Amino acid sequence: MALSEHSSSEDSLSKQKAEIRRDILIKRNELPALRRIEMSLSAGDIGSKAIRFEENTIISGFFPIRSEIDARPLMDALAQRGARLCLPAVIDKTTIEFRELKRGCAMVDTGFGTRGPGPDAEILDPDIMIAPLAAYDMKGGRVGYGAGYYDRAIDKLMRKNAPPFLIGLAFAMQEMVHVPVEAHDIPLNAILTEIDYKLISTGKLNEK
Repeated sequence: MALSEHSSSEDSLSKQKAEIRRDILIKRNELPALRRIEMSLSAGDIGSKAIRFEENTIISGFFPIRSEIDARPLMDALAQRGARLCLPAVIDKTTIEFRELKRGCAMVDTGFGTRGPGPDAEILDPDIMIAPLAAYDMKGGRVGYGAGYYDRAIDKLMRKNAPPFLIGLAFAMQEMVHVPVEAHDIPLNAILTEIDYKLISTGKLNEK
């Protein structure tokens, strides 16, 4: 493929992702706040029983922004089972780091509209990464918010021979039959919603 053709293909995929992101987030924003709480609690209950890990496994979660599913019930349940929790913090325009979350620690603004532990917190490499999504499909394809933070963080861990088990956490209404993927996209290993927890057999993401 010529360079110009490759660039045109990437531009097309990026445009498709942007349209999907816009449409799904509009629909997600229409979910009543109380319903989002109920579904977040349901996802937390399902995930707390289904996600397998050993004590002191490092698990990253996230605090919700806007109409996102709330990962905090799930994170609390996993902590009670012995998980060591951390949250992402935006360091610059390309990088996030994962800071340990301990009960009672001071919380600060950590970028992208989120809050989390301050820069004095220990930096951890997640064994399990629970990631927010704009959209997903059951082949492991996912659409994030367009900044690429998670892709780069996962790639960094993979280069350290420590790839995390990637769990997408979202509402079931964010599922699509197929989402467009690019060469750098890293597939989900599992998806957790208010309905169920499904492991994904990840192969080539661009296979429909």
